[in-house]
Amino acid sequence: MNLAAAEVALRCRLGQVYAWLYSCRTAGVPSTGFKRDTERGSICHASLRGSEHPLLFQLGARRKQRQIPVSCVNYLRNFTTSSSSVSREYGRLVYVGNLARAVLGVKFFSYSTSIFSLCVMPYVMFKSGVGADSVALQMAFYSIMGFFTFVTPVTLHLLTKGYVVRLYHKPDTDTYTAVTYNMFLAEKRTVFHQQDVRVPGVSKMFTTFYARSKSMLVNPMLFNNPQEYSHLMGYDKPFTFDFEELKESEDHK
Repeated sequence: MNLAAAEVALRCRLGQVYAWLYSCRTAGVPSTGFKRDTERGSICHASLRGSEHPLLFQLGARRKQRQIPVSCVNYLRNFTTSSSSVSREYGRLVYVGNLARAVLGVKFFSYSTSIFSLCVMPYVMFKSGVGADSVALQMAFYSIMGFFTFVTPVTLHLLTKGYVVRLYHKPDTDTYTAVTYNMFLAEKRTVFHQQDVRVPGVSKMFTTFYARSKSMLVNPMLFNNPQEYSHLMGYDKPFTFDFEELKESEDHK
């Protein structure tokens, strides 16, 4: 009984398929547009174009409307990325430091430990009675506590105050805006012109260039465009070499 019902359903399905083929043929679709796949036992479409039938043309038009070209997607992606990195006030973002969070975290940890030491020091002195009778022992104790409380944060700030977190560039005025951290862990902005940049004669550990006599530290590998670093350092300027000045400097030596 089940086999008979399945056979009837299959015949009905085949009848619907042949009826659809007949309607396509009467509508002007050539018969060569279809072929029978003897291996799979099904009818497949070979060379049917959507423009030869009104219904198929409408379905093709809807599919084309839903599709979005890849070039448009890439353009929108690039536009959103570039627009997010441009500031009206400071210009275009050309550099982002990868150690900004590390510098901020180390400085915050150093400040927190110093504050904790200041709060605990009176309690320790009162409970332990260190150096109650010896002045030298008191001076030694205060020197050690003062070194870890004040000298370490100040030294850490002096070493990292020139680390550039972000760098913006305005091409129309050729000015840069460097974002660094100040003593209180707040962002500090320094605006300077490209002509204010001075490259040290001897490479230093925590200084890449000087901007208005202020040391700045950047990583050349982290610039979005290598040409931006060359322009910042002045490497794209024409190079001139005067033999007379070299001879005069050698004579003075």
